[in-house]
Amino acid sequence: MAAKPGERKLQILQTVAHMLEQPKGEKITTAALAARLELSEAALYRHFASKAQMFEGLIEFIEQTVFGLINKITQEEKSGLQQADAIVSLLLGFAQKNRGMTRVLIGDALVNEDERLQARINQLLDRIEATLKQSLRIAATQGEMGEAVDVGAHANLLLCYVIGRWQQFGKSGFTRDPLVGWAAQRKILLGR
Repeated sequence: MAAKPGERKLQILQTVAHMLEQPKGEKITTAALAARLELSEAALYRHFASKAQMFEGLIEFIEQTVFGLINKITQEEKSGLQQADAIVSLLLGFAQKNRGMTRVLIGDALVNEDERLQARINQLLDRIEATLKQSLRIAATQGEMGEAVDVGAHANLLLCYVIGRWQQFGKSGFTRDPLVGWAAQRKILLGR
């Protein structure tokens, strides 16, 4: 029985993500992907016009998942400092559970791909930073941080920390768990 179009698209994206999880992963080519799926390259192009569209599908998954969870945190958690803490924890945990997506987030998987893909990741990171900044603004108004705190600089520091942990995780062949040390480091970064 043939897979439905939506199911086949999802299967293709899951396979791309799985291929990206390999520490010394092969270059993702349509030929390698088609072979892994036991399809022809032409069959891939019935679902995605280009490899860039496949990566866009992965980025959409990241955006929907991450921002869906961030929105839940900001709605349920009233403390701005706890929001920021939970968002950083979420981002580190997302990488831990989604190795292939981590390679997309740090740009490894996007080398030699369409420039608009990296631009989209940059926008995603900017949105995360803006969300952290908003949480820190709330924390400042709640008296959870010093009055003279520069929330923009603090939000940027938190984002740089997350990206650095993602980089270590990806560049180590996924051996340096991004959550290791966070319990101690949160005290330095958030005073908690």
